[in-house]
Amino acid sequence: MKLSLKTNVKAEPNVVPMIDVMLVLLIIFMIVTPIISAGFQATMPYAKQIESRPEEDGDIILGIDTRGQYYLDPGTKKIGIVPEGALEGMLRAIYDARTKDKILYLRAHNDLEYGTIQDAVEICRTAGVRVLATIAEERRVAVGQARAAREGGD
Repeated sequence: MKLSLKTNVKAEPNVVPMIDVMLVLLIIFMIVTPIISAGFQATMPYAKQIESRPEEDGDIILGIDTRGQYYLDPGTKKIGIVPEGALEGMLRAIYDARTKDKILYLRAHNDLEYGTIQDAVEICRTAGVRVLATIAEERRVAVGQARAAREGGD
């Protein structure tokens, strides 16, 4: 008696799921690539109905102008230009001596590149700043737009 066993098992891989995954990845890369090449545009925030808060003694404010030059007010109400490469040392000297809070207020110009602000944030972090707050400018609207917004129109 002869037994013949025939099976319908294929010895080749199923490539359909792999093709599906590759097509999804291709679509994702087609969407993401133009966004990456365009660059990231960041602007400093604007605020509505800002509560007036006068600067207190001891508030440390770091300003960055359009050229990327740093200005530092170390809580003495005396704003000074920071020489290039000296920001970290100056901040470290200020924050090593502080015991109560390690807050720095940042004011930067809107036309700055994001990388310039990121570099300043990294310098501040390595110098001992624990809390970094941005100083927001108030969004100014025309009188007609403000009236329309109060009345519920656009």
